[in-house]
Amino acid sequence: MSTRAQIAIQTGPEQWAHVYVHYDGYPSYMLPALAPWAPEDILAAREIRQVRADVLDCFDPPRAPRTLPCPTCELSHLYVWQDCKWVHATASGG
Repeated sequence: MSTRAQIAIQTGPEQWAHVYVHYDGYPSYMLPALAPWAPEDILAAREIRQVRADVLDCFDPPRAPRTLPCPTCELSHLYVWQDCKWVHATASGG
């Protein structure tokens, strides 16, 4: 079974793009895998099967990210870019 996740990236004052991740969304895997990637890389991927430290395995064709007014955890885990690093926002309530 897949551990699905979302990566929320702020793109405007009250606008957050939520990029879908299909596999391996649990924090012990995802945080090290996300570490080398910038928010721009994740936004360019649009929809991701799996984040790896060396490559983003993306869907082809990808669906556009959902846009919401704030970071919102709709799946198992939510990650956001904060203080120049990725954090697991689910643990703090999103």
